[in-house]
Amino acid sequence: MTYPETQLRHLLPLLLICDNLRDPGNLGTILRSAAGAGCSKVLLTKGCVDAWEPKVLRAAMGAHFQVPIVNNLDWETLPNYLPTNTRVYVADNCGLYAQAQRSDKASDHGWVCERRLSKLHKYEEEDDDLEPGASRAWLPELEVQSYDLDWTEAPAAVVIGGETHGVSLESLQLAESTGGKRLLIPVVPGVDSLNSAMAASILLFEGKRQLRVRAEHSSRDRSYH
Repeated sequence: MTYPETQLRHLLPLLLICDNLRDPGNLGTILRSAAGAGCSKVLLTKGCVDAWEPKVLRAAMGAHFQVPIVNNLDWETLPNYLPTNTRVYVADNCGLYAQAQRSDKASDHGWVCERRLSKLHKYEEEDDDLEPGASRAWLPELEVQSYDLDWTEAPAAVVIGGETHGVSLESLQLAESTGGKRLLIPVVPGVDSLNSAMAASILLFEGKRQLRVRAEHSSRDRSYH
């Protein structure tokens, strides 16, 4: 498929990875935001709704013809579609419980998937039976970073998980292997979560803003010389 020349000129070193997104309306909205932000590519893992399903097409409002979309990828082959030196960032704070118990209620910190959090508790309870010194390697250790701090110094890929199951363990492992982090969008206490399409839009346009600021600084530095 060929894409409009205007769109290609505005593509950014910013990718989106959709992880088990099953709601067609959400996926369509996310694709529309990805096209608007200038994403260079959208990758869909196995388990996502078909990008060409009619409800997705309707919600995307033509985004399919403005941003390259790769469907039905498994986690073993997905890295082949990432540019060299890409860092993968995960829009997820389900693991805050395991990382740093900042609050009795993990949902105080933003986007939380209760089922993922329950699964995390279950795994940790099982790990309590491990012998001293045994590994908990099943859970990658990723630093949590606020979404508005700089994360676009290298080509960046953002993982957005579905609202039912959250992001997968494989996405966390990929982020860890590329030197990425968790990106946290803080919300006020009492608000359980953000819709996945809203979270994706916030992160993509924040990435676009950061890249624009970096380009402006670079241009200014060159003019001084």
